[in-house]
Amino acid sequence: MTATYEEIRAKAEARSEMNRKLRTILVEGLELPVTVEQIDSDQPLFGRGLELDSLDTLEIVSLIDDEWAVPVTDDQKYVFGSINKLADMIEAVQAGDSVSAQPEPVGV
Repeated sequence: MTATYEEIRAKAEARSEMNRKLRTILVEGLELPVTVEQIDSDQPLFGRGLELDSLDTLEIVSLIDDEWAVPVTDDQKYVFGSINKLADMIEAVQAGDSVSAQPEPVGV
């Protein structure tokens, strides 16, 4: 089945809103010294990205569970790579897909 323009547009708008909500939750919940607009959806959350640490990971897990009732397990640490990876995981769980440990692709 081919999606219509309206369906594709609606899905893109929903994803954009989810990404914005994730960025807002991180800025407010972690009290980051940046604005929501300064965070790119593909920007690394750790290391040279937002420079988050292991304590922030626990807070992110709690924030996601509170907002979307989506648990994040130790096997899913790959989702902390970026806002887009977090959103992918949330969408997969909401769609009923099995989300398990998926190693980070090499060279991507």
